[in-house]
Amino acid sequence: MAGSGWGTILRMTTWGESHGRGLGVVLDGFPAGLELEEADIQRYLDRRKPGQSRYTTARREGDQVEIWSGVFEGRTTGTPISMLVRNTDQRSADYSAIMDVYRPGHADYTFDEKYGFRDYRGGGRSSGRETIGRVAAGAAAAKLLESLGITVTAYTRSIGPVRIGDGRFDLEEAQRNRLCMPDAAAAGEAERYLERLMAGNDSAGGVVECVIKGLPAGLGEPVFEKLDARLAHAVMSIGAVKGVEIGDGFRAAESTGSENNDGFRAVLDDETETAVPDDETEPAIPNDETEPAVPGGAAAGGFGTAANAGADVSHGESLRTIDTKRRPNRIRKTANHAGGILGGISDGDTVVLRAAFKPTPSIAQPQRTVDRQGRDTEIAIRGRHDPVIVPRAVVVVEAMAAFTAADLLLANMTSRMEYLREIYR
Repeated sequence: MAGSGWGTILRMTTWGESHGRGLGVVLDGFPAGLELEEADIQRYLDRRKPGQSRYTTARREGDQVEIWSGVFEGRTTGTPISMLVRNTDQRSADYSAIMDVYRPGHADYTFDEKYGFRDYRGGGRSSGRETIGRVAAGAAAAKLLESLGITVTAYTRSIGPVRIGDGRFDLEEAQRNRLCMPDAAAAGEAERYLERLMAGNDSAGGVVECVIKGLPAGLGEPVFEKLDARLAHAVMSIGAVKGVEIGDGFRAAESTGSENNDGFRAVLDDETETAVPDDETEPAIPNDETEPAVPGGAAAGGFGTAANAGADVSHGESLRTIDTKRRPNRIRKTANHAGGILGGISDGDTVVLRAAFKPTPSIAQPQRTVDRQGRDTEIAIRGRHDPVIVPRAVVVVEAMAAFTAADLLLANMTSRMEYLREIYR
Protein backbone atom coordinates (compact mmCIF):
# COMPACT_ATOMS: atom_id res chain seq x y z
CA MET A 1 0.00 0.00 0.00
CA ALA A 2 1.09 3.57 -0.65
CA GLY A 3 0.81 6.42 1.82
CA SER A 4 2.66 5.04 4.85
CA GLY A 5 5.23 7.84 4.90
CA TRP A 6 5.24 11.48 6.00
CA GLY A 7 7.71 14.33 5.73
CA THR A 8 10.07 15.93 3.22
CA ILE A 9 13.55 16.42 4.68
CA LEU A 10 12.66 14.41 7.76
CA ARG A 11 10.77 11.33 6.65
CA MET A 12 8.92 8.73 8.73
CA THR A 13 7.64 5.44 7.34
CA THR A 14 5.46 3.46 9.75
CA TRP A 15 4.80 -0.25 9.43
CA GLY A 16 3.00 -3.09 11.20
CA GLU A 17 -0.51 -4.15 12.17
CA SER A 18 -2.54 -4.25 15.36
CA HIS A 19 -2.33 -8.05 15.65
CA GLY A 20 0.93 -8.70 13.82
CA ARG A 21 4.23 -9.50 15.52
CA GLY A 22 5.04 -5.84 16.05
CA LEU A 23 4.95 -2.29 14.77
CA GLY A 24 7.57 0.31 14.12
CA VAL A 25 8.97 3.18 12.12
CA VAL A 26 11.96 4.03 9.98
CA LEU A 27 13.21 7.64 10.12
CA ASP A 28 15.29 9.28 7.41
CA GLY A 29 16.87 12.72 7.43
CA PHE A 30 17.74 13.21 11.09
CA PRO A 31 21.03 15.07 11.38
CA ALA A 32 23.97 13.30 13.01
CA GLY A 33 24.90 14.21 16.55
CA LEU A 34 21.45 14.52 18.15
CA GLU A 35 21.49 12.96 21.61
CA LEU A 36 18.87 10.20 21.53
CA GLU A 37 18.25 7.01 23.48
CA GLU A 38 15.41 4.57 24.00
CA ALA A 39 14.33 6.33 27.22
CA ASP A 40 13.57 9.50 25.20
CA ILE A 41 11.19 7.53 23.00
CA GLN A 42 9.73 5.44 25.82
CA ARG A 43 8.50 8.50 27.72
CA TYR A 44 6.23 9.35 24.80
CA LEU A 45 5.09 5.77 24.17
CA ASP A 46 4.15 5.38 27.83
CA ARG A 47 1.67 8.21 27.40
CA ARG A 48 -0.25 6.39 24.65
CA LYS A 49 -0.03 2.76 25.72
CA PRO A 50 -3.25 0.92 26.64
CA GLY A 51 -4.40 -0.38 29.99
CA GLN A 52 -3.61 2.72 32.06
CA SER A 53 -7.14 3.40 33.32
CA ARG A 54 -10.72 2.17 32.99
CA TYR A 55 -11.16 4.74 30.21
CA THR A 56 -8.73 2.96 27.91
CA THR A 57 -8.75 -0.50 26.36
CA ALA A 58 -7.87 -3.31 28.77
CA ARG A 59 -5.28 -4.66 26.32
CA ARG A 60 -2.04 -4.98 28.32
CA GLU A 61 0.94 -3.95 26.23
CA GLY A 62 4.25 -2.73 27.59
CA ASP A 63 4.99 -0.99 24.29
CA GLN A 64 8.73 -1.22 24.93
CA VAL A 65 10.70 0.41 22.15
CA GLU A 66 13.87 -1.04 20.63
CA ILE A 67 16.17 1.17 18.54
CA TRP A 68 17.69 -1.11 15.93
CA SER A 69 19.77 1.32 13.90
CA GLY A 70 20.83 4.93 13.42
CA VAL A 71 22.03 5.59 16.98
CA PHE A 72 25.52 4.91 18.33
CA GLU A 73 26.80 5.74 21.79
CA GLY A 74 23.71 7.82 22.50
CA ARG A 75 23.83 9.98 19.37
CA THR A 76 22.23 9.80 15.95
CA THR A 77 24.64 8.78 13.20
CA GLY A 78 22.83 10.45 10.29
CA THR A 79 21.75 7.07 8.91
CA PRO A 80 18.16 5.70 9.00
CA ILE A 81 16.80 5.23 12.51
CA SER A 82 14.74 2.05 12.82
CA MET A 83 12.54 1.42 15.88
CA LEU A 84 10.45 -1.60 16.83
CA VAL A 85 7.69 -2.24 19.37
CA ARG A 86 6.61 -5.87 19.73
CA ASN A 87 2.97 -6.90 20.19
CA THR A 88 2.59 -9.14 23.25
CA ASP A 89 -1.15 -9.20 24.12
CA GLN A 90 -3.03 -9.83 20.89
CA ARG A 91 -6.32 -11.70 21.10
CA SER A 92 -7.18 -12.26 17.48
CA ALA A 93 -9.99 -14.67 18.40
CA ASP A 94 -11.93 -11.67 19.73
CA TYR A 95 -12.46 -10.63 16.11
CA SER A 96 -13.44 -13.95 14.50
CA ALA A 97 -17.15 -13.18 14.84
CA ILE A 98 -16.85 -10.04 12.71
CA MET A 99 -14.48 -11.30 10.01
CA ASP A 100 -17.27 -11.16 7.41
CA VAL A 101 -19.24 -8.24 8.88
CA TYR A 102 -18.59 -4.55 8.41
CA ARG A 103 -18.36 -2.64 11.69
CA PRO A 104 -20.15 0.75 11.58
CA GLY A 105 -17.75 3.66 11.88
CA HIS A 106 -14.71 1.54 10.96
CA ALA A 107 -12.71 1.17 7.75
CA ASP A 108 -13.76 -2.46 7.18
CA TYR A 109 -15.98 -1.71 4.18
CA THR A 110 -13.64 0.80 2.54
CA PHE A 111 -10.61 -1.49 2.97
CA ASP A 112 -12.52 -4.31 1.28
CA GLU A 113 -13.55 -2.01 -1.57
CA LYS A 114 -9.97 -0.79 -2.05
CA TYR A 115 -8.01 -4.03 -1.71
CA GLY A 116 -10.57 -6.85 -1.95
CA PHE A 117 -8.98 -8.19 1.22
CA ARG A 118 -8.54 -6.97 4.78
CA ASP A 119 -6.97 -7.88 8.09
CA TYR A 120 -10.05 -8.06 10.32
CA ARG A 121 -8.01 -8.52 13.53
CA GLY A 122 -8.42 -5.14 15.15
CA GLY A 123 -8.45 -3.29 11.87
CA GLY A 124 -4.86 -4.05 10.81
CA ARG A 125 -3.25 -0.83 9.51
CA SER A 126 -6.36 1.21 10.30
CA SER A 127 -6.08 0.35 13.99
CA GLY A 128 -5.15 2.99 16.52
CA ARG A 129 -2.08 0.86 17.27
CA GLU A 130 -0.56 2.13 14.04
CA THR A 131 0.15 5.37 15.90
CA ILE A 132 2.99 3.71 17.81
CA GLY A 133 5.35 4.50 14.92
CA ARG A 134 4.11 8.10 14.74
CA VAL A 135 4.68 8.65 18.45
CA ALA A 136 8.18 7.17 18.31
CA ALA A 137 9.02 9.45 15.37
CA GLY A 138 7.51 12.47 17.11
CA ALA A 139 9.52 11.78 20.26
CA ALA A 140 12.74 11.97 18.25
CA ALA A 141 11.56 15.14 16.52
CA ALA A 142 10.64 16.70 19.89
CA LYS A 143 14.18 16.02 21.10
CA LEU A 144 15.52 17.89 18.06
CA LEU A 145 13.14 20.81 18.67
CA GLU A 146 13.99 21.00 22.37
CA SER A 147 17.66 21.43 21.48
CA LEU A 148 16.57 24.58 19.60
CA GLY A 149 14.36 25.91 22.41
CA ILE A 150 11.07 24.87 20.77
CA THR A 151 8.40 22.98 22.71
CA VAL A 152 5.24 21.19 21.59
CA THR A 153 2.52 20.54 24.17
CA ALA A 154 -0.90 18.96 23.74
CA TYR A 155 -3.75 18.26 26.18
CA THR A 156 -7.44 17.40 26.22
CA ARG A 157 -9.57 20.48 25.65
CA SER A 158 -12.94 18.72 25.83
CA ILE A 159 -14.60 15.33 26.13
CA GLY A 160 -18.14 15.25 24.79
CA PRO A 161 -19.84 18.42 26.06
CA VAL A 162 -17.37 18.90 28.96
CA ARG A 163 -14.77 21.61 28.30
CA ILE A 164 -11.95 23.05 30.37
CA GLY A 165 -13.22 26.09 32.23
CA ASP A 166 -12.38 29.75 32.23
CA GLY A 167 -9.72 30.65 34.78
CA ARG A 168 -8.92 27.04 35.72
CA PHE A 169 -6.18 26.16 33.22
CA ASP A 170 -3.36 24.20 34.93
CA LEU A 171 -1.00 22.37 32.60
CA GLU A 172 0.49 20.32 35.43
CA GLU A 173 -3.00 19.03 36.24
CA ALA A 174 -3.14 17.48 32.76
CA GLN A 175 -0.27 15.21 33.85
CA ARG A 176 -2.07 14.16 37.02
CA ASN A 177 -5.54 13.09 35.86
CA ARG A 178 -6.48 10.17 33.65
CA LEU A 179 -8.07 12.28 30.93
CA CYS A 180 -5.13 14.66 30.33
CA MET A 181 -7.32 17.70 31.04
CA PRO A 182 -5.58 20.82 32.43
CA ASP A 183 -8.59 21.47 34.69
CA ALA A 184 -9.31 19.22 37.68
CA ALA A 185 -12.97 20.17 37.91
CA ALA A 186 -13.60 19.51 34.23
CA ALA A 187 -11.73 16.20 34.44
CA GLY A 188 -14.03 15.09 37.28
CA GLU A 189 -17.12 16.11 35.33
CA ALA A 190 -15.83 14.34 32.21
CA GLU A 191 -15.23 11.13 34.18
CA ARG A 192 -18.83 11.18 35.42
CA TYR A 193 -20.01 11.75 31.86
CA LEU A 194 -17.96 8.78 30.63
CA GLU A 195 -19.29 6.54 33.40
CA ARG A 196 -22.84 7.24 32.22
CA LEU A 197 -21.92 6.44 28.63
CA MET A 198 -20.09 3.26 29.59
CA ALA A 199 -23.11 2.07 31.57
CA GLY A 200 -25.09 2.37 28.34
CA ASN A 201 -22.39 0.67 26.21
CA ASP A 202 -21.63 3.94 24.44
CA SER A 203 -18.54 6.05 23.73
CA ALA A 204 -17.44 9.69 23.49
CA GLY A 205 -15.36 11.98 21.32
CA GLY A 206 -13.53 15.17 22.16
CA VAL A 207 -11.00 17.83 21.21
CA VAL A 208 -7.21 17.85 21.63
CA GLU A 209 -5.48 21.23 21.68
CA CYS A 210 -1.79 21.56 20.80
CA VAL A 211 0.54 24.55 21.13
CA ILE A 212 4.00 25.04 19.63
CA LYS A 213 6.11 27.65 21.42
CA GLY A 214 9.41 29.09 20.26
CA LEU A 215 8.92 28.45 16.53
CA PRO A 216 10.69 31.20 14.56
CA ALA A 217 8.93 33.31 11.96
CA GLY A 218 9.31 32.22 8.36
CA LEU A 219 8.43 28.49 8.33
CA GLY A 220 6.10 27.16 5.66
CA GLU A 221 5.60 27.91 1.98
CA PRO A 222 3.04 30.46 0.72
CA VAL A 223 1.06 28.20 -1.64
CA PHE A 224 0.54 24.44 -1.39
CA GLU A 225 2.99 23.75 1.43
CA LYS A 226 1.61 26.23 3.96
CA LEU A 227 2.51 25.56 7.59
CA ASP A 228 -1.15 25.33 8.57
CA ALA A 229 -1.87 23.05 5.60
CA ARG A 230 1.01 20.76 6.56
CA LEU A 231 -0.08 20.64 10.20
CA ALA A 232 -3.68 19.98 9.17
CA HIS A 233 -2.56 17.19 6.83
CA ALA A 234 -0.41 15.62 9.54
CA VAL A 235 -3.12 15.75 12.20
CA MET A 236 -5.98 14.75 9.88
CA SER A 237 -4.01 11.62 9.00
CA ILE A 238 -4.55 10.37 12.56
CA GLY A 239 -7.39 7.87 12.69
CA ALA A 240 -10.70 9.27 14.08
CA VAL A 241 -9.77 12.94 13.53
CA LYS A 242 -12.66 14.65 11.75
CA GLY A 243 -11.67 18.30 11.96
CA VAL A 244 -8.70 20.63 12.54
CA GLU A 245 -8.67 24.30 13.57
CA ILE A 246 -5.80 26.80 13.59
CA GLY A 247 -6.04 29.80 15.92
CA ASP A 248 -9.62 31.03 16.18
CA GLY A 249 -10.60 28.49 13.55
CA PHE A 250 -14.32 28.47 12.82
CA ARG A 251 -14.85 31.28 15.31
CA ALA A 252 -13.11 33.56 12.83
CA ALA A 253 -16.06 33.12 10.46
CA GLU A 254 -18.27 34.83 13.05
CA SER A 255 -15.84 37.70 13.56
CA THR A 256 -15.13 40.94 11.71
CA GLY A 257 -11.87 42.09 10.21
CA SER A 258 -11.31 44.67 12.90
CA GLU A 259 -11.82 42.01 15.56
CA ASN A 260 -9.92 39.19 13.88
CA ASN A 261 -6.81 41.04 12.67
CA ASP A 262 -3.78 40.79 14.95
CA GLY A 263 -1.99 44.12 15.27
CA PHE A 264 1.79 44.41 15.18
CA ARG A 265 4.17 46.19 17.51
CA ALA A 266 7.91 46.65 17.86
CA VAL A 267 9.70 44.95 20.74
CA LEU A 268 12.74 47.00 21.71
CA ASP A 269 16.26 46.04 22.74
CA ASP A 270 16.50 45.44 26.50
CA GLU A 271 12.93 46.61 26.78
CA THR A 272 11.09 46.27 30.06
CA GLU A 273 7.50 46.15 28.93
CA THR A 274 4.35 46.86 30.83
CA ALA A 275 1.28 45.57 29.04
CA VAL A 276 -1.69 47.89 29.44
CA PRO A 277 -5.05 46.75 28.04
CA ASP A 278 -6.85 49.24 25.80
CA ASP A 279 -10.13 48.26 27.44
CA GLU A 280 -9.80 47.04 30.99
CA THR A 281 -13.34 45.69 31.01
CA GLU A 282 -12.01 42.57 29.23
CA PRO A 283 -8.99 40.38 30.07
CA ALA A 284 -5.83 41.43 28.28
CA ILE A 285 -4.25 38.97 25.89
CA PRO A 286 -0.49 39.49 26.15
CA ASN A 287 1.94 37.86 23.78
CA ASP A 288 4.45 35.17 24.69
CA GLU A 289 6.84 37.59 26.38
CA THR A 290 4.58 37.83 29.42
CA GLU A 291 5.13 34.75 31.57
CA PRO A 292 3.79 32.38 32.62
CA ALA A 293 1.97 31.92 29.33
CA VAL A 294 -1.04 29.64 29.31
CA PRO A 295 -3.58 28.89 26.59
CA GLY A 296 -6.69 31.01 26.39
CA GLY A 297 -10.31 30.03 26.48
CA ALA A 298 -13.10 29.02 24.13
CA ALA A 299 -11.36 30.20 21.00
CA ALA A 300 -7.85 29.67 22.32
CA GLY A 301 -6.50 31.99 19.70
CA GLY A 302 -4.22 33.74 22.19
CA PHE A 303 -2.38 33.40 25.45
CA GLY A 304 -2.86 34.96 28.85
CA THR A 305 -1.21 35.13 32.23
CA ALA A 306 -2.33 32.98 35.13
CA ALA A 307 -4.75 35.74 36.09
CA ASN A 308 -6.74 35.46 32.89
CA ALA A 309 -6.09 31.84 31.93
CA GLY A 310 -8.99 30.35 30.04
CA ALA A 311 -10.43 33.70 28.99
CA ASP A 312 -12.34 33.72 25.71
CA VAL A 313 -9.87 35.35 23.35
CA SER A 314 -11.84 35.10 20.12
CA HIS A 315 -12.26 38.87 20.35
CA GLY A 316 -9.22 39.61 22.54
CA GLU A 317 -8.31 43.23 23.23
CA SER A 318 -5.18 44.80 21.79
CA LEU A 319 -2.45 46.10 24.09
CA ARG A 320 -0.70 49.39 24.53
CA THR A 321 2.91 49.09 25.67
CA ILE A 322 5.06 51.49 27.58
CA ASP A 323 8.33 51.76 25.66
CA THR A 324 11.52 52.27 27.62
CA LYS A 325 13.84 52.12 24.58
CA ARG A 326 13.52 53.46 21.06
CA ARG A 327 15.54 51.04 18.94
CA PRO A 328 13.25 48.46 17.26
CA ASN A 329 14.59 44.92 17.53
CA ARG A 330 11.79 42.41 16.93
CA ILE A 331 8.19 42.47 15.72
CA ARG A 332 5.41 40.90 17.77
CA LYS A 333 1.62 40.80 17.57
CA THR A 334 -0.88 42.32 19.97
CA ALA A 335 -3.10 39.20 19.91
CA ASN A 336 -3.00 35.75 18.34
CA HIS A 337 -6.29 35.09 16.55
CA ALA A 338 -4.23 33.72 13.63
CA GLY A 339 -2.80 30.95 15.81
CA GLY A 340 0.81 31.84 14.96
CA ILE A 341 0.44 31.50 11.18
CA LEU A 342 -0.11 34.23 8.55
CA GLY A 343 -0.27 33.46 4.84
CA GLY A 344 0.76 29.89 5.55
CA ILE A 345 4.01 31.05 7.19
CA SER A 346 4.83 31.10 10.92
CA ASP A 347 4.78 34.61 12.38
CA GLY A 348 6.90 33.96 15.49
CA ASP A 349 3.90 33.72 17.84
CA THR A 350 2.67 30.56 19.53
CA VAL A 351 1.10 28.12 17.04
CA VAL A 352 -2.29 26.93 18.29
CA LEU A 353 -4.18 24.05 16.71
CA ARG A 354 -7.09 21.86 17.69
CA ALA A 355 -8.13 18.38 16.51
CA ALA A 356 -11.67 17.04 16.82
CA PHE A 357 -11.90 13.27 17.45
CA LYS A 358 -15.06 11.31 16.77
CA PRO A 359 -16.44 8.87 19.39
CA THR A 360 -14.85 5.42 19.47
CA PRO A 361 -16.83 3.40 16.88
CA SER A 362 -16.45 0.06 18.71
CA ILE A 363 -19.43 -0.06 21.06
CA ALA A 364 -21.37 -2.97 22.53
CA GLN A 365 -24.78 -1.59 21.56
CA PRO A 366 -26.58 -3.47 18.77
CA GLN A 367 -26.01 -1.69 15.43
CA ARG A 368 -27.36 -2.26 11.93
CA THR A 369 -24.84 -3.35 9.31
CA VAL A 370 -24.28 -5.76 6.41
CA ASP A 371 -21.94 -8.66 5.75
CA ARG A 372 -19.54 -9.05 2.83
CA GLN A 373 -22.32 -10.54 0.72
CA GLY A 374 -24.46 -7.44 1.25
CA ARG A 375 -26.98 -9.11 3.55
CA ASP A 376 -28.55 -7.09 6.37
CA THR A 377 -27.50 -8.10 9.85
CA GLU A 378 -26.90 -6.70 13.33
CA ILE A 379 -23.69 -6.42 15.31
CA ALA A 380 -22.72 -5.71 18.92
CA ILE A 381 -18.95 -5.36 19.15
CA ARG A 382 -17.22 -7.25 21.93
CA GLY A 383 -13.57 -7.25 23.00
CA ARG A 384 -11.33 -4.59 24.53
CA HIS A 385 -11.93 -1.05 23.33
CA ASP A 386 -11.45 2.52 24.56
CA PRO A 387 -14.71 4.25 25.55
CA VAL A 388 -12.89 7.45 24.59
CA ILE A 389 -9.65 7.67 22.61
CA VAL A 390 -8.93 11.35 23.26
CA PRO A 391 -6.61 10.96 26.31
CA ARG A 392 -4.35 8.52 24.47
CA ALA A 393 -4.55 10.60 21.28
CA VAL A 394 -3.08 13.68 23.01
CA VAL A 395 0.48 12.46 22.56
CA VAL A 396 -0.23 11.38 18.96
CA VAL A 397 -1.29 14.94 18.02
CA GLU A 398 1.76 16.25 19.84
CA ALA A 399 4.03 13.83 17.96
CA MET A 400 2.67 14.68 14.50
CA ALA A 401 2.90 18.41 15.20
CA ALA A 402 6.48 18.06 16.46
CA PHE A 403 7.59 16.00 13.46
CA THR A 404 6.01 18.43 11.00
CA ALA A 405 7.58 21.45 12.70
CA ALA A 406 11.03 19.81 12.74
CA ASP A 407 10.72 18.85 9.07
CA LEU A 408 9.81 22.42 8.07
CA LEU A 409 12.67 23.84 10.14
CA LEU A 410 15.14 21.81 8.11
CA ALA A 411 13.41 22.67 4.84
CA ASN A 412 13.55 26.38 5.67
CA MET A 413 17.35 26.30 5.73
CA THR A 414 17.26 26.58 1.92
CA SER A 415 14.96 29.63 1.76
CA ARG A 416 17.75 32.26 1.89
CA MET A 417 21.28 32.44 0.53
CA GLU A 418 22.46 33.88 3.84
CA TYR A 419 21.38 30.68 5.59
CA LEU A 420 23.48 28.59 3.21
CA ARG A 421 26.44 30.94 3.58
CA GLU A 422 26.18 30.69 7.35
CA ILE A 423 26.44 26.89 7.11
CA TYR A 424 28.99 26.46 4.33
CA ARG A 425 31.11 29.58 4.47
